[in-house]
Amino acid sequence: MAYNLESLVQTLEQILHSDHHQPWTLDPNKRPQLESLLEKAHFLKDFFENSSSAVTGYGKQSLESRIRDVAHDAEDILESQLAEQIRSSLEGESFTFSPSDLEKVIGELDSAKEEMMMIMAGNTQIADSSSPAVSSRQDPNPKNILVGVGEDLIQLKDRLVGQSSKALQVIPIVGMGGIGKTTLARNLYDDLSVISHFDTRAWAIISQDYNKQKLRDVFLSLLGCVIGKPDDKMLRTTDDELALCLHQALMGRRYLIVLDDMWDVKPWDDTRRFFPDENNGSRIVVTTRESSVADYTSLGSSHHQMNLLRDDESWDLLQQKVFTPKETFSPELENVGKKIAKDCRGLPLAIHVIGGILSQEKTNQDFWEQVSNNVSSTVADKGEQFSNILSLSYNHLPNHLKPCFLYMGAFPEDYEIRSSKLINLLVSEGLVRPISNKSFEEAAEMHLKALVDRNLIIVRQQGTNGNVKSYSIHDLLRDLCARKASEEEFLFIHGWTPGNLPINTRCLRRVSIHGPFSVEDGHRSIKQLRPARSFLLFNGMEQRLLYSLIYALRLLRVLDILREIFYEFPEEILLLVNLRYLALTIGKALPSSISRLWNLQTLIAQHGGLIRFQEPDIVMPGILDMPELRHIKFKGPRTYVEYHGEDKNRFVVLDKLQTLSPVAISEITDRVLETIPNIEKLGIFWDDELDHVRDLSRLHKLHTLKCRSFRDEGNLLSNLIFPPSLKKLTLRSCSILDHHMSEIGKLPNLEILKVRECHFESGEQEAGDDEFYRRRGRDYDFPSGKWEANDGEFCQLQFLLMEKLSLVNWAADDTHFPRLEHLVIRHCRYLEEIPLAIGDIPTLKVIEVQECNPSAVASARAIQEAQLDIGNDDLQVRILGYY
Repeated sequence: MAYNLESLVQTLEQILHSDHHQPWTLDPNKRPQLESLLEKAHFLKDFFENSSSAVTGYGKQSLESRIRDVAHDAEDILESQLAEQIRSSLEGESFTFSPSDLEKVIGELDSAKEEMMMIMAGNTQIADSSSPAVSSRQDPNPKNILVGVGEDLIQLKDRLVGQSSKALQVIPIVGMGGIGKTTLARNLYDDLSVISHFDTRAWAIISQDYNKQKLRDVFLSLLGCVIGKPDDKMLRTTDDELALCLHQALMGRRYLIVLDDMWDVKPWDDTRRFFPDENNGSRIVVTTRESSVADYTSLGSSHHQMNLLRDDESWDLLQQKVFTPKETFSPELENVGKKIAKDCRGLPLAIHVIGGILSQEKTNQDFWEQVSNNVSSTVADKGEQFSNILSLSYNHLPNHLKPCFLYMGAFPEDYEIRSSKLINLLVSEGLVRPISNKSFEEAAEMHLKALVDRNLIIVRQQGTNGNVKSYSIHDLLRDLCARKASEEEFLFIHGWTPGNLPINTRCLRRVSIHGPFSVEDGHRSIKQLRPARSFLLFNGMEQRLLYSLIYALRLLRVLDILREIFYEFPEEILLLVNLRYLALTIGKALPSSISRLWNLQTLIAQHGGLIRFQEPDIVMPGILDMPELRHIKFKGPRTYVEYHGEDKNRFVVLDKLQTLSPVAISEITDRVLETIPNIEKLGIFWDDELDHVRDLSRLHKLHTLKCRSFRDEGNLLSNLIFPPSLKKLTLRSCSILDHHMSEIGKLPNLEILKVRECHFESGEQEAGDDEFYRRRGRDYDFPSGKWEANDGEFCQLQFLLMEKLSLVNWAADDTHFPRLEHLVIRHCRYLEEIPLAIGDIPTLKVIEVQECNPSAVASARAIQEAQLDIGNDDLQVRILGYY
C-alpha cells in the first residue's frame, strides 16, 4: 500500500533533516543507510501512485502486502529505538541517534524494487480471477423498480424533450454507488415520450476497467443499438472504422446516447468527436459517481445530483421488491419492515439487496426481526452484488486517497466529523501526500474534497463562506470502509463486529474504541496493542485501565481521549515522545513538562465540565520549546494559552503554528507577533490594561479572528488594529463604539461577521475610557445603542450574524452591504426594526429572525412583502418566534 510508504517517507525525512530543535543528532555513519532506505521507499511509493495499472489482481495485492509489512517493520525499528533513547536520556541532554537492525528491511525493499522493475520492463499483467467482470452489454437490470424519483424524472425528461434549445447537450447524472443512477437513466431511455422524440437511441456501459479494448466494445454497443447487431464484416473492422461508422449512422438524426458508469474522462475524450452536433436537439446522458467527470463532460450544463430516498419512499420500494401487488402482510411485519427500510438509510441498492433476502422469507417475522437487528452487516454479508458495487468505488481510488477513506471507519456510526479535526488527524497520522506549494492541511482538504466528488463521503455542514465544517459517511459505506480497513490491516475497531474476520496484531496499528472496553479486554489486549500508532476513544473506559494503556502504547502518534475527564494531567502521556496529536479533557493546568512532547503538532484541551468550579482555568505554559506545533485550541470557560511562561525574554519563531486560541491580549506583544508569522486562526480575550495598541496587521496570513471580553473588563476593540487579510471576525461580549464598526467595515476582505452579546455604546465616549466600562458594565436593561452604517463599508461581507445585542437603532441600506447573502438576527430584544432597504440588496437570499422584538419581526415581514410586490420571490424570510 502506497499510503504506508508515505508514512515511512515522512518518518525518514524527519530523521534525516533533524534540526537544532530536536533533542538528538543523527549518527553520520547511519546516514547513508537511511538515505538508501528513503530512496527505495520513494521509488516504490511513486510506482504505486503513478504506474499502478502495470500490476493488477492478486499479484499486486500480494506485493503490496509485502511492502506494507516491511514499511511497518522499518517504522517500528526507527520509532521504538528513538523513543527509547529519548526517554532514557536526561532532560535537556542531547544524544546521538544510531539506529540498528535495518539491514533486513532494506533487503526486503530491494527485493520488492527489483520485482517492480521487472514488471515495468515486461509490463506484466497478472490476472485476477476473483475480480468481477464488467461486460459492455446494455443495462444489467432493466426491470429495476423505480421509487422516489418522480421529480427527477420530470426534470430530466424536460431537459431531454421539453427544452427549446437545439444545441447538443450533455446531461450528467451524478450520485454515490447504488443510488440508482442507471435505473433512472433506463427509465428515461425507455419512456414512450422519449422514444417518440428521438430518431435513434443508443446505450453503452463504460465501467471502471476502461482500456483500448473497452473502447472498441463501446463503439460496438452503440452501433448495435443504432443499426442492429454487427455482422462479421463489421467485427473485423478497425476501431477507427467503427468510430467513423457510428458517426455516419448518427448524422442527420436526432439521437439520445447514454454512457453509463463513466469513471474518468478518458472515455469521453476518446468518443466525443464521433457524436455529431447538427443543432437538432440531440442529447447525451452520462451517469457517473465522479463530480469531476460530470464537470468535464457537461459542456457547461448543470449536473443532476441524485439524493437518497426518504423513509416512506424506502418502505415503498422495499414492499415492491418483496411482495407482489396482490400479496398482503401483517401489521407486525409492516412495522419491522419499515424499520429495515429506514435502516437502509435511503440507498436504493441496499433496499434491493435486503428485499432479495426478505423475499425468501415473506411471512417469517422472526427472520425479519433477525435482519432488522443489523441491516448493515446483513447487506454486506449476504448482498454480494451490493458489496461488489460499492467495493468498486474503493478499488478505483488513487492510492493516496484510500487511507483517507479507510480512516472514516475510525468514527462511530452517524458521527459528524469536524473538518478541522479530521484534517489534523490525517496530517498527524502521516497519511497526507504532499502537494507542491500547499500546506499539509490544504493537501488534506483537497484529498477530502476528492472523496466528496466521488460520492464516498458526505458534506454534513457547510460554512457561510462555502468551506466545509463537517463530514459524515453513509452507514453502509462506513461498513464497507470498516471491512476494508480490517482486511488491509489498517484499523481495528473495538465494538464493531466484522463478521468472521480474524484480528491480528498488524491490524492494531490504529485502534478506535466504539463499544464498552472492560478491564479484562484491556489486560488481554495490552500486548497486542503495543504497535499501535493511534488510539481514539469514543466510549467510556475505566480510568485506571486507560492509564495502563497509555503507559503501554509507547509509539502512539495520535491520542484522542476527550471522552474521559482527568482532574490532573496524566504523567504517562509524557512518555509518548512520538505523539503528534493530543486531545484530552482536564480540570487543572497543563504542566510545563508537556514540552517534552517535542513532536506534537496538534493540542486540543477541553475544560472538564464536572470540575470546572474547583479549577477555573486551564493554562498552558510556554510553547516555545515545541517548534512542531501547528494547532493549539482550548475549549471551555477561562481556558487560555500562557505564551511565554516564566521566560519572557526568549525569542523562537514558531513558523509552523497556524491556530492559536485563545490567548490573552496582554500576551500578544510586538515580540510575540514576530514569533507567529504564519498564524491563520487566532482567538484573543481581554485580561488586563494595556500600555499600547496591539497591531495585528503584521499577521499577513491571519484570516480568522475571535475577540472576547467579559462584563466587567475594558474595551478590547479600542486596543486592536485589524489585519486587512481578515475574512472572518467574531466579536463576543465586546463594547462597540461607532468608530469600531466603521473600522471593521473598511476591512477589504471581510466575508463573515458574527457579533454576539455585545454592547453598543454612544459615540461620545472616548476610545480608551476603560474606567467608564468598568463603572457601567453592560447593562442590557437600559440599552441606547445604535449602529449607523456609512458608504463604502462591508463591501465583501456575505454573512452577518447579530445575536443578543443591546442594539436599538440600526440604520443601513443596500449600498452598505452590497454583497450580503445571509442575515441572521437572534434574541435582539431591543432592536426596533430591520431597515427596509436591506431587502433591496440584490445578492440577499435569506433573512432569519429569531426571538426578537415584535417591531423588528414586523419589519422583516414588511421587507418580504415589499420584495414580493416588485416580483422578487427568491428572498426567503424565516421568522422563529418573538419577545
